[in-house]
Amino acid sequence: MADNPEQLEINKKLEVMNKVGLHARAAAKIALKSKEFKSQIIISKDGVSADGRSILDILTLNCPKGTYLEVRAKGEDAREVIEALTQLFNDKFEEE
Repeated sequence: MADNPEQLEINKKLEVMNKVGLHARAAAKIALKSKEFKSQIIISKDGVSADGRSILDILTLNCPKGTYLEVRAKGEDAREVIEALTQLFNDKFEEE
């Protein structure tokens, strides 16, 4: 059975590692990066989910340094989304 790329779903746990946590600039970088892709992007913490394209949604998650987030991408470019967001988190949102 062939995989349908439009239904590809990838989940990954990412840690907020920058000193000040997930604040407005970091949330904006996530949202801007997410808008580069077609896949649906959901970011979750403690059962609360946020649209990866919405700065305000992301900010409602209240994530200080050390917070682990579940990032879910669903769609044809889900792998690329996860790779790009992983790099953004690993680079501490280019703040340090």
